[in-house]
Amino acid sequence: MADVSRRLFLRHLRGTPTSWVRHSTGGRVRREGTGLSFWYRPLHAVLSEVPVDDRELPLLFHARTSDFADITVQATVTYRVADPALAATRLDFSIDPRTGAARARPLDQVATLLAELAQQPALDLLARVPLAEALTTIAGVREAVSAALGTEPRLADIGVAVVSARVVAIRPEPELERALQTPTREAVQVDADRATYARRAQAVEQERSIAENELQNKIELARREQQLVEQHGANTRRRAELDAAAELATAQGKAEREKVANAAAAERARVLSAAEAEKERTLSAAKADGVRVLGQAEAEAETAKLAAYAQLPVEVLHALALRDLAGQLPQINQLTVTPDLLTDLLGKLGGDR
Repeated sequence: MADVSRRLFLRHLRGTPTSWVRHSTGGRVRREGTGLSFWYRPLHAVLSEVPVDDRELPLLFHARTSDFADITVQATVTYRVADPALAATRLDFSIDPRTGAARARPLDQVATLLAELAQQPALDLLARVPLAEALTTIAGVREAVSAALGTEPRLADIGVAVVSARVVAIRPEPELERALQTPTREAVQVDADRATYARRAQAVEQERSIAENELQNKIELARREQQLVEQHGANTRRRAELDAAAELATAQGKAEREKVANAAAAERARVLSAAEAEKERTLSAAKADGVRVLGQAEAEAETAKLAAYAQLPVEVLHALALRDLAGQLPQINQLTVTPDLLTDLLGKLGGDR
C-alpha cells in the first residue's frame, strides 16, 4: 500500500518497489511504474496501485474418486501480476487519492479465479482413479494443475501469471484414513511384535550366554579355589616339613654342641680332677712330709727337752712344773693365802723331800 501524505491542498504519494502505480488526470496517463514518488492534486488525480510481488494462494478443496470416496486436496499456488497495466484496466486496483486506501479487493477475484481453475483439473483427474491410487497421485495432480493454470487464457487476459503450483497433501476422511491405515498399522505392529519377540529371544539367548559364562566363571573360580587350597595345603605341609627339618637340624646341632660341650666339660673335669688329684696328692704328700718332719722335729725337741730335764735337779723341775701350771691357770686377780693352806703346802713340800 502506497504512503500518501498531505501538504495543504496537495497530496504526496510514495510507492514501494513491489507496487506498480499509475497516475492519470483527465483520462491521460501522467506517470506509471514501480517505486514512484510524486505530488498530485486529489481532485483531479486517478490512482491505481497494482502489487507485482509473488503471492501464495493456499487451496483446500474436496474431491471424489472413482470408487466414491471423499478426499481432501491441499495445494498452494504461487502467482504474480505479470502485466500490471493490463491488470489495472481489467480489475479495479484504484485507490483513494486522499487516503491511499484501496477501493476494491481485486486480489480476492484473482484468488477465486485461481482456485476454480486449479480445482477443475484436479477433480477431473481424481474422479478417474480409485482411492488407493488417488492417494499416491500427488505428482499427477500437481502436473495437471500446473499445466491447466499455465495455459489458461483468462489469466493472461487479466495480466496474471502462475509461477508454480504445489500439491501438499491428498487425504481421505478420518474414518476412512484410519481404516486404510489399519493394514499398514497391523503390519507395522506385526513387524514390531516380531522385532520384540526377536529382541526377547536375543535377550534370552544373551541371558543364557551370560548365565553360562557366569557358571563357567564359577566353575573356573571353584577349580582355582581348589587349586589354591591344595597349593595352600602343600605349602603348609612343605612349611611344616621344612620347620621340622629345621628344628631337627637345630636339635641335632644343639645335641652335637651339647655332646661336644659335655665331652669338653668331661675332659676338662677329668683334667681338672686329675690336676686336683695330683694337687691333692702333692699337697697330701707335702703335708704328710711336713707333719712327719714336724713330728720328727717335735720328737727331737721333746727328746732334747727330756734330755735337758733329765740332767736338772728335782727342785728345778718342780719350779718349771709350777711355771707351766701357772701358765695354764686362769687369771687370778686376788689370792688369799691362809695359814692352813700354807701349812698343808709346806707339809707336802717337806714330805716330797
